Amino acid sequence: MKNDREFTVKLGEELLRKLYYIANAEHRTPNNHFIYLLRQNIAYYERVHGKIPPEALRELNIDEK
Repeated sequence: MKNDREFTVKLGEELLRKLYYIANAEHRTPNNHFIYLLRQNIAYYERVHGKIPPEALRELNIDEK
């Protein structure tokens, strides 16, 4: 997608192997499985705490390193 950004994540070897294992079992790439997990976590957070306001998202500086 046009607006996609790259994001580096450091994982231990065992966690990375488990990610690959589960992604393969679910017929996803590791990247797609990671995105799936993030979406699931965000949906859970919003069920518990309410929707994240769009204005709060706009205020975040995602260009920081």
